[in-house]
Amino acid sequence: MKTNPTSKARYIMIGGFLGAGKTTSVARLAERLTSAGRRVGLITNDQGSELVDTAMLRSKGFATEEISGGCFCCRFNSLVDAANHLAADTRPEVFIAEPVGSCTDLVATVTYPLRRMYGEQYQIAPLSVLVDPVRARRVLGLESGGNFSEKVRYIYRKQLEEADFIVINKADLLDPDQRAELRAALIAEFAPEQIFEVSARTGSGLDEWFSAVVDAEQVARKVMAVDYDVYADGEALLGWLNATVNLGTDTPFNAAELMRAMAENVQGHLNEQTAEIAHFKMTLSPDDGFAETAVMNLVRNDFIPELSQELDEPVTSGQLIINLRAEADPSVLAESIEQAVANLPRQFPGLTTKIDHLEHFKPGRPTPTHRLEKA
Repeated sequence: MKTNPTSKARYIMIGGFLGAGKTTSVARLAERLTSAGRRVGLITNDQGSELVDTAMLRSKGFATEEISGGCFCCRFNSLVDAANHLAADTRPEVFIAEPVGSCTDLVATVTYPLRRMYGEQYQIAPLSVLVDPVRARRVLGLESGGNFSEKVRYIYRKQLEEADFIVINKADLLDPDQRAELRAALIAEFAPEQIFEVSARTGSGLDEWFSAVVDAEQVARKVMAVDYDVYADGEALLGWLNATVNLGTDTPFNAAELMRAMAENVQGHLNEQTAEIAHFKMTLSPDDGFAETAVMNLVRNDFIPELSQELDEPVTSGQLIINLRAEADPSVLAESIEQAVANLPRQFPGLTTKIDHLEHFKPGRPTPTHRLEKA
């Protein structure tokens, strides 16, 4: 990676639908840049508050600002404020922003306005859009399996349409023929500037993508057309839930076993309700863990919950942060979490649980602060 030849901070946005692996990729890139001596600031984004992503990134020691209550496009001024806060505290040379996983039209509503109004401060990198390869194959009709409805798939496809770089994450989940078929389908329908095949979890393929996203500058082009009525309808089909749960016991418990039990209980309930999971993620932070955090993800109904960060020791008390996104009524998500939490003491005798915070809702209609047709 080359050193930034200008005094401008580099602005990198890594998008993609819910469950694509954005946060793991952001952490990997931040680690790579930090180890190369670059100062990095991270900006996370969600419709609600209490984000797993923010907790996970901060647990790794990264300076992180969180924008809640709407997408970057609808909270543009908050995005600028977040960058200013980071600049005042740590003077980042590189900002990495992770937008809401159900958000699209980012070029017209975020990167072009940044270039137009703050071009003296930021050098804008190409927009990377990540895909989970199994989900992508289902959306593109290459294989059968659990899928979203048509208006949710509209958002998914629009994200890919505006991508400068399409990044096939978790590429190791596919065999070579499946990867080649997916790559050909993405090129045929979306014609991105480049396609990368990576695994953010293992590190495979990251060097080429990171070099491109750190060194290249976004090329201005005509923005895509977006039907905001269909976009709004698609987001309204998605249920959003954020919760925090306090846990305590006299008998230490294994964090991984508890999180896996929680995930499987929720997964079973949502399968019964035919609710398609987009992303279900949890962190468990011990009260005396000195910033240690366990992290678990589930990205499809027919997948196995995955632990991406573990704790070294059993836990006697701590807090779960839960983010659940699925195509379902939000009340169904709340019921699944409440039932799973109530069931934990039966699976872990002596455990006490208390839901400290729970919010569930549908995203509101996206109303961008700015929308520019040209850079």
